[in-house]
Amino acid sequence: MSETTHAPAAVTGAVYAGMLLSASNALHRQKDLINRLNVYPVPDGDTGSNMSMTVRPASELSGWDGPLSACAEKAASLFLRAARGNSGVILSLFFRGVAHGFRGLEQAGVPELLAAFGHGVEEAYKAVQYPREGTILTVMRCCAEVDGTGCDLLTLFDKLCATAEETLEKTPEMLPVLKQAGVVDSGGRGFLEILNGMRLALCGRPVESAEETDLDAGANFSAFATEDIQNPYCTECIVTKSDAFRAEGSAEAFRRFVLAAGDSVVFAEDAEIIKLHVHTKDPGRVLSEALKYGSLYTVKVENMRNQHTELLREQSPASAPPEEPYGFVAVTMGDGMKAAFEDFGVAHFVHGGQTMNPSTEQLVEAVRATPAKTVYLFPNNANVCLVAEQACELVKDRSVVVIPSVSVPQGLSALLQFDPEQPPEVNTKAMTDALSTVKTLDVTFAAHDSTVNGEAVREGQILGLVDHKVRVVADSRPDCLQKLASEIQDASFLTVFYGEEVSAEEADEALALLHAELPEAEISMLPGGQPLYFYVISAE
Repeated sequence: MSETTHAPAAVTGAVYAGMLLSASNALHRQKDLINRLNVYPVPDGDTGSNMSMTVRPASELSGWDGPLSACAEKAASLFLRAARGNSGVILSLFFRGVAHGFRGLEQAGVPELLAAFGHGVEEAYKAVQYPREGTILTVMRCCAEVDGTGCDLLTLFDKLCATAEETLEKTPEMLPVLKQAGVVDSGGRGFLEILNGMRLALCGRPVESAEETDLDAGANFSAFATEDIQNPYCTECIVTKSDAFRAEGSAEAFRRFVLAAGDSVVFAEDAEIIKLHVHTKDPGRVLSEALKYGSLYTVKVENMRNQHTELLREQSPASAPPEEPYGFVAVTMGDGMKAAFEDFGVAHFVHGGQTMNPSTEQLVEAVRATPAKTVYLFPNNANVCLVAEQACELVKDRSVVVIPSVSVPQGLSALLQFDPEQPPEVNTKAMTDALSTVKTLDVTFAAHDSTVNGEAVREGQILGLVDHKVRVVADSRPDCLQKLASEIQDASFLTVFYGEEVSAEEADEALALLHAELPEAEISMLPGGQPLYFYVISAE
């Protein structure tokens, strides 16, 4: 939802410069996160850094007071020269296309901006030999297709950000390699950060700091075998054109040569330089051919097989000797839920849950990193229980006990029964018995049209679940919560975790609603930070 703000009515040169600077800072803040998502087409592991370094020269636009067209041309030139890696070049070409769309303009409104985005998408697609859906290109294209009818600039960027986020979440279904690694497309995530930064600038709240954030989840590089990398040398260079080739499009023969020299090709040129990226078996041939068109301004060649081997080493933590009597591993997502488990002494976590089920190996690694003779493993999701059992069988140097919790409330209820003075078999029985004493309620949304209990459900409607069965279909979250309360009239204690999409103000309103419906119950409202589920409720 757009904030109440005095957003500019049009994008001028100064406004565009501010938008790009905010976008650069926003992307830089998230570059490590994006690096860890990187998985396509091979595990280079530097998508975030490359994209960030590509747009960092936006700082040179600070204080710009010229026309929009000149600002866009200057930015495109800066970005093309600073571009690094496949994703960086694609991003720079997008902005070069945007600059083409802004040619001759002092300022741009919604129609002109969307048209410029269309030019950007065309430029980006042309640079890639075999464009594939599920990448940054898809996110860019879907944004350029947004309907801007009736929008002002800020409303348009609301739509652009929402579209980018929705498209990004779909990328694992478009590219099996993303689904296998358990991540969304890293380049697409970077583009989303750029849009968010531009939008914040329009709101009058540009991203000014360059603080970086982190994330628990990242790409699983063990999904790839090092020997499967057929073109191991990631080769990049900038060629300063000789006088004979000082025209845009003059290096078409070189482009065809590079296309035949390897894969993951991105090739861009303007009147003065050539920028290329290719994964090849023979970087020497590529660089020798480049010299026919001018002089080498920069060169970077990296052995991706060596990179991949190092990443595998980093992702395989050393086993901790089983020295303590007890230890715990919990599967969860959301900082608030994680903090709740930490209060009970859980120190090792695997990020996962609904739609993000961890692998057996991830659980094995977490168990082995727990320095305990007996490790209790809480899957906290029905789809993780079987994987947890398989992980249990693979660990031979310590005892691993799976407490078959199918929800976070069950896992927390079980931990309440743990007694460090009791032997493992007593704790196992007590914690397992506790699973049946808690009722789990969830408030989420319908992902698609369907029929539940004979009732038609529309995509986007609010669903209320009791122990994972749909009991309520509503049109709003408060209505759903009110109806769910009738299912737990006998509850004495409620712990409510509100999700990442729920504001603190809405959570306060939900707490007041539940107090009114359940006046005798003791209710705690905590920030869970979980995705997909607006509320997760433990009722005892």
